[in-house]
Amino acid sequence: MATEQIQISPRLAIPETEIVERFVRASGAGGQNVNKVSTAVELRFDIAHSPSLPEPLRERLLARRDRRVTSEGVLVIDAQRFRTQDRNRQDARERLASFIQASLSVPKPRVATKPTYGSKLRRLDQKKERAQVKRGRSTRNWE
Repeated sequence: MATEQIQISPRLAIPETEIVERFVRASGAGGQNVNKVSTAVELRFDIAHSPSLPEPLRERLLARRDRRVTSEGVLVIDAQRFRTQDRNRQDARERLASFIQASLSVPKPRVATKPTYGSKLRRLDQKKERAQVKRGRSTRNWE
């Protein structure tokens, strides 16, 4: 039997064995059902120790400043948007896939540039105009 996988991209898939799902009671409105049924899903994925992630991708994911990533490098996703456990589980997996997809592309390094001569002149002209406006507001002898 082949293990199921969450497809992130054509070249990257995460096996279900690396994902830990826990079903808990959802918070918020829902009537009596919310107190009886554990429909919310808490999905945990260990980014730091996942063998299926390439090293550069792992570093980009861990470098992201996201409150869902713990200090140990575990991504925690809480899904309780829907009323059924199955739909919340599907939602959590989709959010995991989109989180990883966001870091798939390598960001282009920023090239430092200097302001052009024209932009410097425009900035100085605006400063002079603003100073003129403020000078016009100064108190005068109103006699």
